[in-house]
Amino acid sequence: MQSTMGRNSRTLSHHAPVVLVCCAALLLGNAVIYLYLDSIYGSDQQTVSSRTGCVPRYFRMVNMKNCTPWLQCSQITDSVRKLKLIGQGAVKKVYLAEWRGQKVAASELTTPDYQEDFLHGLSMLEALQGPLVVQLVGFCLKDNIIVTEHHPFGSLLNLPRVLEQEQHQKHDTWQTRLRLAMDYVSILDYLHNSPVGRRVMCDSNSLEKTLSQFLLTTDFHVVVNDMDALPQVDVSRDSLVKCGHRELTGDFVAPEQLWPFRHEGKPFSDEVMPAYDERTDIWKIPDVTRFLMGSAPGGDLVYFHLFQIHEECKKMDPKLRPSALDVLKIYRSVYNSMERDDTGFRDML
Repeated sequence: MQSTMGRNSRTLSHHAPVVLVCCAALLLGNAVIYLYLDSIYGSDQQTVSSRTGCVPRYFRMVNMKNCTPWLQCSQITDSVRKLKLIGQGAVKKVYLAEWRGQKVAASELTTPDYQEDFLHGLSMLEALQGPLVVQLVGFCLKDNIIVTEHHPFGSLLNLPRVLEQEQHQKHDTWQTRLRLAMDYVSILDYLHNSPVGRRVMCDSNSLEKTLSQFLLTTDFHVVVNDMDALPQVDVSRDSLVKCGHRELTGDFVAPEQLWPFRHEGKPFSDEVMPAYDERTDIWKIPDVTRFLMGSAPGGDLVYFHLFQIHEECKKMDPKLRPSALDVLKIYRSVYNSMERDDTGFRDML
């Protein structure tokens, strides 16, 4: 008996260091994973750095090994070939084009009347390049052409149609949809605290118009694309904005964007119309999120958890609304909490 116990004791003492090493490796691996996840979801501020790893004024698209300087006029003329018209607005026409086997989007000014808006959009694209903004490939001021990365899914308006396709139905989950909403709010936070000042999304007078400003990537994330109307709020100078010079109507726009004397029968006057700030964007968050969430399983529970923050977004007094960062924190918290609950439930099965 003593001999057997001695052998078992020696065996256990021999294996003990191996077990400890394995446990230590497992703990270290978990720590690395948590640090990685925290670097993605834990930061309250978006890091303004290109997802491509390129230095400023360079680009790199899928299947490109090296970063390349932004294309200039001669390169665009010689190497960018327009394939077909895929979109048109008041400011520009957008063509699907090809550059060295890569699909790109080529935007051309529609009429000189909107050149100021066109150039403003280009300046914003240049200044705000980063993971939340469509990648700039090049431009030619002489010919009024902007070339950007092409995203085949198109704008966020196409989300329901994309998720209906058989090959993408696996992505039709509350997790994917809530991540899209988090991307959208992250973009607002970035614009409201951008390197070029506090910017307001003015091309957002309806749900459809708002959604058309953003592109859906093939890995189901969101980037802002149309930046032709991003006026700056400068609190230090008490400088506010007005989105256009015409009267805005409807329930989608914020109350402060409506003509305050509309019930008194007074005709609209741009000179009399009060200006406002970036909190008009906050008012619209619940409507955009409701579209993005759709009717995915689990979406009702997401709505329940977001009810309070959405109520705050809809405060009539803009000063009482949360910031985009405040909303983003709640979205992240709800996502992480529901994801943990889902994981726990699956582990019980």
